[in-house]
Amino acid sequence: MINQRIRAAILENKDELIEIRRKLHSEPEVSWEEFKTTDFVCQYLDNLGITYRETNPTGVIAEIKGGKPGETVALRGDMDALSVQQLNKDLTYASKIDGKMHACGHDAHTAMLLVAAKALNEIKADLQGNVRLLFQPAEEVAEGAKAFVEQGAMDGVANVFGIHIWSQMPTNTVSCSPGPSFAIADRFVVTFTGKGGHGAMPHDCVDTAVVASSFVMNVQSVVSRTIDPQKSAVLTVGKMEVGTRFNVIAENATIEGTIRCFDSTVQDHIETQLKNYAENTASLYGASTKVEYIRGTPAVINEESSAKLVQNITSEAFGAESLYHEKPTMGGEDFSVYLENKPGAFALVGCGNPDKDTQWSHHHGNFNIDEDALITGAELYAQYVWGFLNQKAAFVR
Repeated sequence: MINQRIRAAILENKDELIEIRRKLHSEPEVSWEEFKTTDFVCQYLDNLGITYRETNPTGVIAEIKGGKPGETVALRGDMDALSVQQLNKDLTYASKIDGKMHACGHDAHTAMLLVAAKALNEIKADLQGNVRLLFQPAEEVAEGAKAFVEQGAMDGVANVFGIHIWSQMPTNTVSCSPGPSFAIADRFVVTFTGKGGHGAMPHDCVDTAVVASSFVMNVQSVVSRTIDPQKSAVLTVGKMEVGTRFNVIAENATIEGTIRCFDSTVQDHIETQLKNYAENTASLYGASTKVEYIRGTPAVINEESSAKLVQNITSEAFGAESLYHEKPTMGGEDFSVYLENKPGAFALVGCGNPDKDTQWSHHHGNFNIDEDALITGAELYAQYVWGFLNQKAAFVR
């Protein structure tokens, strides 16, 4: 199943792979602003002679035509950075832009996919099918994958594969289990309206500071007391704005938070209960309320045969000891949008190494990766294509 020419090409381009990742890391661009990153990807593909089209407003969809007829498999690498201040500024490739940083590893994903594309392009005559390369913007705001699908990214695709570098796993390990991997990620905004007034005269007012506080304390029981304990769910209130001055009874309150779960029936239940709690709490105190529930990304559910293909490739390419089982995370990932359209899998590639200070969590200002993991990720991208297309060709015969 493993193509040795792919392996040789990836290893040959190791220095370039690191160089690309460091360049992208030093020049971070946040969601929907990845213009320089898009230009860089296009220039790299031009040098390889790989055809592509730019997407609106940023991003690139490229195509490698195999020398033999077959299906098309898509590979996705996201490109956007975060509004995070880099703390480990001693790195030679630290962010040059104040307040922006590749704190989640998308610089690595783009670099790995570019070098994987280079390796696949070298063996395209032997490919029994085609490769769609998705250099996706705006994953961090959960909008990029949806925009890509709307712009034809999945048209004619039979299977889709993605990778996320993962600092919570040891370097060079790979996790890709069938079933749930990343959670549903929804957002809610609850507003309460009461009656403001002087802080010395609360009897003439409806205090939304009290209303909002009561809601925040009680709404947690939606998870703890109304959901089957064997079904995971998280309800987090992350922001609350109440009042304008220390001696004024608050007339308005706004609460924002997120819901995470894996089951759509749990998602529906939480949305209903959230509204019930808000309405009943407001009624109890004589206030009014409005609830906005924004459905975000669905859960990432790895299709069984695709996940097992990743496991087989990992075992053969990197050794059985590289196989790792990372528990599903309550984090969200818009790769799920592709999986709603086509079967596929999303793998985690470990990059955590305390000896290199790369064990920091994603989205932290000290986040960094063990660059040895870049080789694993780039080869896994390319070998997945080879394995999937050959597997399909053998099945057809």
